[in-house]
Formats: sequence, structure tokens, C-alpha cells
Amino acid sequence: MRRLLVIAGSDSSAGAGIQADIKTAQAFGVYAQTTITAVTVQDTQGVHAVDAVPPGIVRQQIEAALGDIGADAIKIGMLGNGAVAAAVAEALQNIGLPLVLDPVLVSSSGRPLLDEEGIAVLKSRLLPRTFLVTPNWPECEALTGLLPDSDTALENAANAFKQLRVRNVLIKGGHGSGSAVRDVLIEEDGKLSIFESTRQQTRHTHGTGCVLSTAIACSLAQGKPLIEAVRRAHDFVQHALRTAPGLGSGHGPLNFSQS
Repeated sequence: MRRLLVIAGSDSSAGAGIQADIKTAQAFGVYAQTTITAVTVQDTQGVHAVDAVPPGIVRQQIEAALGDIGADAIKIGMLGNGAVAAAVAEALQNIGLPLVLDPVLVSSSGRPLLDEEGIAVLKSRLLPRTFLVTPNWPECEALTGLLPDSDTALENAANAFKQLRVRNVLIKGGHGSGSAVRDVLIEEDGKLSIFESTRQQTRHTHGTGCVLSTAIACSLAQGKPLIEAVRRAHDFVQHALRTAPGLGSGHGPLNFSQS
């Protein structure tokens, strides 16, 4: 069985974060270990409180997971603050595994989930050793100063990520407009691939970024090429959106069973 280490926050509603990551890995037949960076109090209405895990405990979780069961890929989600981000960077500095980084900066309800110090650590110490980073439009703008709302802006943003020494970037299109959603993959050799689906009119979108990045990491752990990993993840999320169970009074969770 292939193994995935997920480094992320806990979501009490279980629609995003560590809980969603475990469910996604289970759907892909991958064994997920976890490093919890923060405990959040949230429901489908939003994030109500956040308590960061001490950096030393974060690092020890990573070391325990990699030192015993091991991993074939790593996914990073919510980091919370600069001290935790630095602890993660230190723990992973000599680890040569495929790393997928979902730059969780702000919750869908608008609550900041990474401070300025954390963003600086992410840009200087984590992005350069990341195999794939998966920003949405606001995250792309926060990291590069460019909102990818046109082909030219997207190309400029991709070049800005190269300046940050990112190897591959998947710019997610969920925050765009129009009848289609376009996720755009720019690989390190400059190759551009578009993954397009009909935009679904639903409020049940909680955890889509977490699920997409974890699904990609699962396929990488299984040895799939990057473009296939992204295609499988894109299709997984689209099905999960179409068949969402309709739970909660706000942004509800997806369907992880794919049935």
C-alpha cells in the first residue's frame, strides 16, 4: 500500500483539512498519516476559532510518521503561523519525496489562516522544494501580486512562481466566472495543460482545495505522472461536487465515496 503524509489543520466539520484528506486518501486506496498543525472550530458557516499546535509537537509528528511507516508523497495544507511553518520546513529539509503544497492562506469565510511570517517562510523555504503548488486565484495574487484573470495575467503569474523557484504550479479556476471551470497546470518545462469542466452551481464546495491537492498527492504516491495525477484529481473533485450530500446550512462537504 502506498503511503501519504498529510500536514494540515483539523476541521471539526470534517469537510476540509485533515479529515477530508484522510477520506480522500481512503478513496484512492492510499494510507494516510497525519501531522496536525492547528485545531479549528468550524462548521459549514465558517471558521470560528483556531488554536495552533506547538511547533515542537508538529515537528515530532512529522519525524514519527516518516521514521516508522514512512511515506511515498507529502501534502501540506494549513500551516497557521510562521513558527509552525518553520518547524515543517526544518523537518522536511532533507526529505526527497514529492511534495504537494496547497497554500491555505484565508478561509472561504474570509478568516486569515496564515500570518505574514508564515507566508514569508512558505515563500522562502517551502515553495523552492515543492514539486507542485496549487493556488486558487486569491492565493495566487497573495503570493505573486498577480490575479490570474486573463491568459496574459496567468502567464505572468506562472513566471512569478518560477521566480519563487516553484517547479510546477496548478492555478485553480474555481474563483473565476463563466460557465466553465479551468484548472491550468504549468509544468517546469513550460508545458501548459488545461483541465476544464462545466461550472456547477452549488453551495456545497467546502474543502475542494484540500481534496484536490490530496488527490494529486495520492496519485503521485502511486507513481502516476503529474498530468495524469492532476486529471484524476480534477475528475474526482467534479464528481464529489455533483454528488455532494447536501449537509449543513452553509458551504457543505463533498461526497468522498464517489458513489
